[in-house]
Amino acid sequence: MVSVIIINYNTFQLTCNCIESILLYTKEIAYEIVLVDNNSTECDADLFLQRFPQIVLVKNQENAGFAKGNNLGIAHAKGTVILLLNSDTWFTENSICDAAKVLEANKSIGVLGVRMIYPGGGIQHTARKFRSIGWELLDLFRFIPLLMPYQQRAKRMLGKYFRSDFDTACDWVNGAWFMFPVSVLEKMPGNKLDERFFMYGEDHLWCYQIRQAGYIAWFTSVTTIVHINNGSTQKEKQLKLIPVMIRHEQEIMKERVGKGLYYYLFCAIYLSKEYGRYAIKWLVYQMAGKLVR
Repeated sequence: MVSVIIINYNTFQLTCNCIESILLYTKEIAYEIVLVDNNSTECDADLFLQRFPQIVLVKNQENAGFAKGNNLGIAHAKGTVILLLNSDTWFTENSICDAAKVLEANKSIGVLGVRMIYPGGGIQHTARKFRSIGWELLDLFRFIPLLMPYQQRAKRMLGKYFRSDFDTACDWVNGAWFMFPVSVLEKMPGNKLDERFFMYGEDHLWCYQIRQAGYIAWFTSVTTIVHINNGSTQKEKQLKLIPVMIRHEQEIMKERVGKGLYYYLFCAIYLSKEYGRYAIKWLVYQMAGKLVR
């Protein structure tokens, strides 16, 4: 059975849309929906039960963040497979069943990601490589990877260089859809998902720890879901969270390589590049009210 864990924090209608799509499209597989309400103030969480009496509702007494909320949901889950699913996603096909088949066919997979698109149809970059000095330099001088044949470029860089059009091993996957066998948690620190980050960067950290436990991260193009992306976060807040994500990236790199010469060289390149992009995004937002990706 697959236990679908959804965290709700003041996104009642988005969450309802997500649940409705699961119920509509999920066939030929046993599953449950565990909804964790992170002490929302928007409305009474019991309204979810009135609308969807078949779900398991867990009411948190605080806004504990994404990681803690998911661990709470997992504690109430009965499935052998866990799917962490963002509330701002929805299905258009039998995604849970199709993805579970991929997971079942390869026991070395510790976490599985799927193809995601924006509501307008644009591809989201959900399969990623861990950052490195080499990756940052190729991304900075991106005409170099663009000279490579597509398959070579995609496998070497992933992210925005990959059209999500074939199955592949990767380093980490987007946490908006994060499917894994529950047995993986037995090899994770504390036998649970790491809770050090309140929000953003957890998926990257968890994938690193899953790989350290001897599993692989895998992306499959066999199914596609729609993901609004930051559906619960206002534009100005999204901008303010970018420095938080940058700090989390630094912390993950420090855990991966230690705090030596490589770490400091990486940070010099990475911080210069990312804070430069951040300044451009902030300027565009102030002038045009638009948030560029």
